[in-house]
Amino acid sequence: MARTFKAHRRRLRIWSTSVFLGPLIVAASLHGQPLPSRPPLIADDLDRESLRSAIRHSVSYLEKLPPDRVVGEQPQRFTAREILDTLMVFEKLLDRWDCRECWTKEFNERFELIPSASDAASLEVLFTGYYQPVIDGSLIPTAEYRYPIYGKPGDMITAEQVTLTPAATTEKVVGRLEGENFVPYYSRREIDDFGSLRGRGYEIAWLKDPIDVFFLHIQGSGILRLPDGRRVGVGYAAQNGRAYRSIGRLLIDDGKIPQEEMSMQRLRRYLQERPEERNAIFAYNESYIFFRFVEGPIGSLEVPVTAGRSIATDPWLFPKGALAFVQTQEPVIDDAGRLVGWKPFSRIVLNQDAGGAIRGSQRVDLFFGTGDRAAGAAGYMNSRGRLFFLALKDSPPPP
Repeated sequence: MARTFKAHRRRLRIWSTSVFLGPLIVAASLHGQPLPSRPPLIADDLDRESLRSAIRHSVSYLEKLPPDRVVGEQPQRFTAREILDTLMVFEKLLDRWDCRECWTKEFNERFELIPSASDAASLEVLFTGYYQPVIDGSLIPTAEYRYPIYGKPGDMITAEQVTLTPAATTEKVVGRLEGENFVPYYSRREIDDFGSLRGRGYEIAWLKDPIDVFFLHIQGSGILRLPDGRRVGVGYAAQNGRAYRSIGRLLIDDGKIPQEEMSMQRLRRYLQERPEERNAIFAYNESYIFFRFVEGPIGSLEVPVTAGRSIATDPWLFPKGALAFVQTQEPVIDDAGRLVGWKPFSRIVLNQDAGGAIRGSQRVDLFFGTGDRAAGAAGYMNSRGRLFFLALKDSPPPP
């Protein structure tokens, strides 16, 4: 297989998607009734203003793109102009939100719901959740705050790997130069255990707990609560190019946590109770996230994500910034953070994020918001459902 590399230093933006999400767990159990074969009845369980705000964020992203830019290939090919037109018409329809009969009638006249897959076997989607944690942190290292989070390293290189045979293909790879050789970038073990980046000036903040560092990497963004009371946001800046691997699946396969018990909460408890195993468990996931200071949770489109309204999907498949409709169930959490049940919901959402573990047409990650309550719901979220994308009925057919 003939290959060639075209290396680009920091002037090129990393191609990797935001790892805002990337769930820690695998499907322990799928909640919900068998999926209906009939088209869904449009309904929404949240408020109009959160939807309007999320739409505005997608509009700001799409308005910067060439109108004919393809922003998604499934469930059909969509251009930026087609998605933008759908958003603008839908936003105007929100003016009739308070008259649900009027709103539903006009919706059915103007829009169609396109299933996320054309074959029946792929219609069922696994929904998980992600959130923005609030974590004690410091902008300087101390005896208490000694676990660093890093900004994007200066020696990280994004390159194009070109395969010439049997067919010409191009993919993005991330690495560094070692002498004159292009090699993979440092793994999690090399960075955290061997100190490959230590003392080189890439640290941007420090945390108290290595478990918090790891969970911050999985969520991809967070808010640091500083000793003086200030709060600063950190978000995704880059990723080391290594493949994401679920430590939840590792512990299930090793028989250390029963599959039916797996959740983010159960995983954290296991790590707290067995500090001697942490480094080896963490190192299993070689993917490593680098951060920057941000204001608010920012998704892979470089626009804010909205609690309950933003989803992360596979960026190679589905249209970026698009309106979607979801039907699934979400966990019911009591005041102590315990799971007490599940409730069905349907909702209009915006496809505004991506994640290292969100791959294929049958995965969706729902953003739950910021803080402990969001963390509780996101940690338990693991439910099957349906995903549809909205399109204007009078839109011209895709090329």
